[in-house]
Amino acid sequence: MTYEAERGDISISVVGDAMISRRMSVFREPNFLKLMDLVRSADVSIANLELLFHDYESSWAWSHGTYTRSDPKNLKELQWMGFDAVFTANNHSFDFSEGGFLTTLKYLNELGIPHGGGGTDLDHARAPGYVDTPAGRVAVMSAASTYTDVSRAGFGRADFPGRPGINALRKQTVNYVTRDLFDAMRRANTELGYEAHADAQARFGFTGRFKAYDKDAILKFMDGDFRVADKCRAETTIHKEDLEGISRWIRGAKKQADWLVYGVHTHESGPDGEYHGGSRTSPPQFMVDFAHRAIDEGCDVIAGHGPHYLRGIEIYKGRPIFYSLGNFILQNETMPWVPDEGYRRFGLGAEQVPGDYFHDRSDGGARGFPADRVFWEALLPICHFKGRELKEIRLHPVDLGYKLPIPQRGRPVLAEGEVAQHVLTFMQKVSEPYGTKIEIEGDTGVIRL
Repeated sequence: MTYEAERGDISISVVGDAMISRRMSVFREPNFLKLMDLVRSADVSIANLELLFHDYESSWAWSHGTYTRSDPKNLKELQWMGFDAVFTANNHSFDFSEGGFLTTLKYLNELGIPHGGGGTDLDHARAPGYVDTPAGRVAVMSAASTYTDVSRAGFGRADFPGRPGINALRKQTVNYVTRDLFDAMRRANTELGYEAHADAQARFGFTGRFKAYDKDAILKFMDGDFRVADKCRAETTIHKEDLEGISRWIRGAKKQADWLVYGVHTHESGPDGEYHGGSRTSPPQFMVDFAHRAIDEGCDVIAGHGPHYLRGIEIYKGRPIFYSLGNFILQNETMPWVPDEGYRRFGLGAEQVPGDYFHDRSDGGARGFPADRVFWEALLPICHFKGRELKEIRLHPVDLGYKLPIPQRGRPVLAEGEVAQHVLTFMQKVSEPYGTKIEIEGDTGVIRL
């Protein structure tokens, strides 16, 4: 007898940010239903859950614009759409504090939706959720390089519980500047009192053991690390402890699952990316390094999300890296309530209501996400593996309703015509640096290996 999973044949679909705040199952446009059929056609489909599901039981935290909340019933809508699992590590995870995040995980568990990226402590945040399919067992994990400090999960001890939160991918940046800039910054650091304050903190504070360094070559300024070089540049690397800890969990998951999918939530951009719609399209080097390391450790698919627009696709050692899949659902303008501080940020008073807030924060669609089509076009890729080898990726362009009014935009439909061609030609361009060839067949893109 041969088990079906032994053949190593599976189709895996991943999408970007799913900010679902409304029902989906009521709609019936043909291109919407076709898209849902594509999601369901994959053996496993996974989305980044960039929303919290709760009934406002917990206090809010500052989230820089959108206080993400959806009716817990909408998780069933994601299941109806065909999604089997979700990533939970992202910068909105603590919009409603620890309670809102843990409540979201509670609803996911109650509905039997596997998830990876968050938990009651750091080990649970790094651990995978598992999806059992006829084609094999799939481990789902995720991490975020863009996050709030309060949301970062922590280890427990035998004598002290861990801290609930997300699997944060910390990074360290060293800024290199020319000698004249270095000396000017050092002077400002001294005259503004920051150097004296830092010395006092090192001597009297509780910030860890002080390590001496050469102040003529290294400058600690405004929470930054600056060093002298011939030209200005910045180098960002992944925190070694996080990289090793995540790698350990990937290796462990490899022993318990047939397939591994890792989601990475990264807003940061690379220094050499071309501007498109005011946003950089290249990923930061540390994300490239992390994606390669994750595949080296055993991952089969890397799903990037976070910047809310598309980035290129790389095939590394026969495994796909989607540096950003854009938005799959963008219903962040139909939240039912907004805290007082949100209104104040945009100069609104007590007489305004949520509709005013979401209209005014984009100046009626003149700025922010509503003002650029880049945020309203996305991809649904379906990766086809045969005999454990990646054979083909079919790229289905997605239209989220650019320029439609708030009640209509943000829901995905299968793109066609000009929108589909725009998405596919853009993907060809941003994938060129990785040597990835995308063929366009009608309104579908195809990568063949």
